[in-house]
Amino acid sequence: MTPDRLEKIQRTLNLRQPDLTVLTDEVQKDRNLSAIVRSADAFAIPKVHCVWEGNTYHISRNQAAGAGTWVDVVTHDTITDAISDLQAEGFKVCAAHFTDRAIDYRTYDFTQPTALLLGAEREGVSDEAAEACDEHLIIPMLGMTQSFNVSVAGALILSEAARQRELAGMYKERRISDEEYERLLFEWCQPQITAFCQERGLPYPALGEDGELADPQGFSNMINGRG
Repeated sequence: MTPDRLEKIQRTLNLRQPDLTVLTDEVQKDRNLSAIVRSADAFAIPKVHCVWEGNTYHISRNQAAGAGTWVDVVTHDTITDAISDLQAEGFKVCAAHFTDRAIDYRTYDFTQPTALLLGAEREGVSDEAAEACDEHLIIPMLGMTQSFNVSVAGALILSEAARQRELAGMYKERRISDEEYERLLFEWCQPQITAFCQERGLPYPALGEDGELADPQGFSNMINGRG
């Protein structure tokens, strides 16, 4: 772990926005989901929620450019369950969806806890999901086409969310909890030991200020039954 790498990890964690997230509804093409996850990481979003056929998902390594390592992906059984769960956590769920009640995405207040809902490539947001959402957002189109690709639309809207939050000073102080910070710091600094501990149900060992194990010999003794 080089000092520069550790500093970048710490800086990234300090910018994370726990009250801004994305929810995808049956976005089936892995390149689109991967691009959405990549945009989430770029705009300091720590978690993406997905409703995926079969409750499984696949992220394209090329499209995500490693972002899947830095963004937690949570799956839900149904879109209505996902929306109600997020609303129960205090999020306003906003669908990127063209309807009579839709507003220009630039007029929405993204400084409040927000989950951006992106619908399937062809069908878009389902009727039941649209009905359950708090707001509908549109991106004004100036050409002949009616809409952007789902991942492009997501990136545009998240860019506006980040702009508003930066103006409001929401990136100046760390906003994730100390517990979440310490967990992610360990997992990002020590991915192999993280996998080892998770497979065996072991607690993470203490991390030193340099991003390495504080007591590597003690951890070795513990896993070998000599602690």
